[in-house]
Amino acid sequence: MFRRLMLGAAAAALTTLAALPAEAQQRLRFAHVYETNEPYHTEALWAADEIAKRSNNRYRIEVFPASALGNEPAINEALTLGTIDMIYTGTAFAGSRYRPLAISNAPFIFRDFDHWLAYRDSELFKELAAAYDRATGHRILALTYYGARHVTANRAIARPEDMRGMKLRVPQAPLFLMFTRSVGANATPIAFAEVYLALQNGTVDGQENPLPTIQAKKFYEVQSHIVLTGHIVDQLVTISSGALWRRLSAADRAMFEEVWREAAARATYAIRTSEETLPAWFEQQGKTVVRPDLAPFRAAAQPLHNDAQAGAGWTRQQYDRFQALGARTN
Repeated sequence: MFRRLMLGAAAAALTTLAALPAEAQQRLRFAHVYETNEPYHTEALWAADEIAKRSNNRYRIEVFPASALGNEPAINEALTLGTIDMIYTGTAFAGSRYRPLAISNAPFIFRDFDHWLAYRDSELFKELAAAYDRATGHRILALTYYGARHVTANRAIARPEDMRGMKLRVPQAPLFLMFTRSVGANATPIAFAEVYLALQNGTVDGQENPLPTIQAKKFYEVQSHIVLTGHIVDQLVTISSGALWRRLSAADRAMFEEVWREAAARATYAIRTSEETLPAWFEQQGKTVVRPDLAPFRAAAQPLHNDAQAGAGWTRQQYDRFQALGARTN
């Protein structure tokens, strides 16, 4: 009898062990506020599949787009609470936790796209990202080009003075107030998912976003003019929560960073390519595309770049290093 019991217990144990995977699969939640047809989302799906392949399915990343898990402030908070494992977020929002990181969101701080590339690959960005990591306990994995932000409205805008008193929707991050202050507009922070309705019902007079976002979110349906101000060259950071990062092995950390940097490069290329062709596409939709002289806009913004009251949270040394990136010396 005892022998039969022992054999039965052994058989049950072997059956249980056979049913268990070699390593339990970890399910991870990745959140962002962008639409499913945008490169940020499609590349996040690619990265999720790639990480599953490279880890022999030890990680299953579920991507939640279009503010499904909350707006930008909410998903940043959820990262800290541990209810979300990874996010895309704008540097201005990440800069709410470590202010110098938001330097790249100052209006007209970039000269051109090459200046942005120089910043992405710079020691300055690496230092700022590492300082953010220390301040929050999280980990910045990659930087993705979001695009040059442009103003939309129901009237033409040719000069900064044309925006005086305008109710302009801006993201819910303090640094965006630097641009509205420079042109005398009334900043109206509204969650991303609510912008279309706010434009439609006249809660705000206009908004500002990159051209691919204006297309994806269909803001052009409720705005007649697209004004190519290019006032902010924006970017997203891909962030892992500290809780996730601490439990990853060194090999898995390297794999996550490699995959998300590749995803960022792919999305960057797609967005850059898209925004070069979109002005003509908007004109084909019957929209008026305005190409103003940017010199007055730049002149209005630059005096605020190091003004703490306008939102500047970086040192003069960091600012000077930023300006020197990619500059010609001849």
